[in-house]
Amino acid sequence: MSRIFQLLFCISWLAFCWLAMMGVHELGHVLGGVLTGGSISRVVLHPLSVSRTDLSINPAPGLVVWAGPLLGVLLPLLFWLVGRLLRTPIVALLQFFAGFCLIANGAYIAGGSLEGIGDCGVMLQTGTPVWVMWGFGLLTVPAGFWLWHRLGSFQDWWRRPERVSEQSAWLMLLSVAALIVLLVCFSAR
Repeated sequence: MSRIFQLLFCISWLAFCWLAMMGVHELGHVLGGVLTGGSISRVVLHPLSVSRTDLSINPAPGLVVWAGPLLGVLLPLLFWLVGRLLRTPIVALLQFFAGFCLIANGAYIAGGSLEGIGDCGVMLQTGTPVWVMWGFGLLTVPAGFWLWHRLGSFQDWWRRPERVSEQSAWLMLLSVAALIVLLVCFSAR
């Protein structure tokens, strides 16, 4: 039975990380838009679609587009560092999330530069050189793996399913459900 709760926790946590990463990334675009005098017309955060932020007025598209991945990596790193300073019991989860965001944002920007996908198309149109996008990926992806590596061995964690309680597995599933509701509610139509 412990293995089932371990799997429930793991799947729920990965889903939570994916959805929270999209939320933090889009928050960067929203803040970038607002701070540069833009007007947000739509934010899509539905869990079954690719997230995006649309601006009806965007006086600084280069800054707004970079605000997403930059805040998308800096805010989770800040959460982790604050968690370490406060010695919170969830510091390992915060570290995993920070690593997840570093890898996801870095891979998206570096990989997307090849085809001009999503934000990368705007970055290229506004004059960001491809080498800058690759450099972002070369900094963030290894940093994310480094954070994950410092958590210890996944195999050791996997061999000890009793380390995940039934309560924490259900709590993580409930957290994902709450995050989905929150994202759908804050996703402008």
